[in-house]
Amino acid sequence: MLASNAPDHILNARLPRWLLPRPWPMHGDQPALADLHLAYGRVEAMAPHAPSRALPEGSTWDLAGALVLPGLVDAHTHLDKAFTLPRMGTVKPGLLGAIEAMMVDRQGWTEADIRARASRALQWAYEAGTIHLRTHCDWWEPGARPLAWHVLRELAHEWADRLVLERVALIPLHLYAERATAMQLAATVASSGPGALLGGFVHSTNWNPQALRNLFQAAQHHGLNVDLHVDEELHPGAQGLATTAALLKELRFEGHVVCGHTCALAAQNEATAFATLDAVAQVPITLVTLPITNLLLQDATTGRTPRQRGLTLVKEARARGIPVLVASDNVQDPFCPVGSFDPLEALASGVLAAQLDAPFDQWSESLCRTDWLRRGAPILPLQADEPADLLVFTQADHWGFPSRTHARVVLRHGRVTSGHPSANWHVAQTQSQRSMA
Repeated sequence: MLASNAPDHILNARLPRWLLPRPWPMHGDQPALADLHLAYGRVEAMAPHAPSRALPEGSTWDLAGALVLPGLVDAHTHLDKAFTLPRMGTVKPGLLGAIEAMMVDRQGWTEADIRARASRALQWAYEAGTIHLRTHCDWWEPGARPLAWHVLRELAHEWADRLVLERVALIPLHLYAERATAMQLAATVASSGPGALLGGFVHSTNWNPQALRNLFQAAQHHGLNVDLHVDEELHPGAQGLATTAALLKELRFEGHVVCGHTCALAAQNEATAFATLDAVAQVPITLVTLPITNLLLQDATTGRTPRQRGLTLVKEARARGIPVLVASDNVQDPFCPVGSFDPLEALASGVLAAQLDAPFDQWSESLCRTDWLRRGAPILPLQADEPADLLVFTQADHWGFPSRTHARVVLRHGRVTSGHPSANWHVAQTQSQRSMA
């Protein structure tokens, strides 16, 4: 295999500050460039670049300061809905209008249709450099698994050597109103194999605190993690996130919970919103913000320019140590007509909408931390013996990031799977007896 397809060493890489160990040398206000040494598809070592050091044996890329990120996590998607928009007519604006359009379309879904659309989505995600993808799956009947649930389980198995695919049962909150039904739903999800999570759609239109309690008690009983659509609205009276934090503390919930959207925080007065975030910081909750879809769905009225942005309070959450991930959400369906299953596209929208500073050195973390999707000790990507899953950007720089990030080289377990090394990189092969990883 050519040296450019499976490097043993990647030199002069510009890594984000959040990924670098402490202490790390600085050159002015910028971190020193890094050398990554790979072996058998894994990271063997990482060290500051030393220009005087002899070229190591094996195949080497000298990136001349090109940006490098670990493999991406897309923490909130909807593969069952993807690419349905072209066959729909006019869709009413806003979240509830999109739900109405989807309910009509889903009557014609078949397993073949779902498989074709979801497979296309997974291919796009794979080419973008995503290594871990979580999809929600609409689940409207308490006594029957949706068609998509089985298809997504099959796809998770088929794609297991390329990316991790998790499945969340997206169940309306009212279906948890009866404890017995909640337990039945959780048992069904738990029995459907690894990578399955219990989920719920929690909104002021279906608000039921007892149903939310039943959801968490059922998840606790069956050993399931939970992923919620919660407070996806600009109603200042929404109580989903605050109640979730209180329930987790009261129930001593042993799993991990992800709360997607939480847009209502931005519509509440600061005292209320900050009190909720303070409570969230004390329990195992990760927030996921979905800037592309929520910019389109929130404060949406035909013929009127939106006044509110519809994002959650990402800066305030991060300041409290709450993990915050940025994800793609809906792609080319009635909830969102655009998208490409590239988390960097979502981050680009978030940088503008939320006025995020230092997106490469700080906020790129929100695209790479798979450990924020589970409970346990933090695991930084690119630590020694972690898989060499990397994205190398051939045209971007940290000043303008994430602009010009579409051009990228993706390595999985140390091998190039898409993209081409830049002509500006020095690619070399020095004498070595080591077989390439």
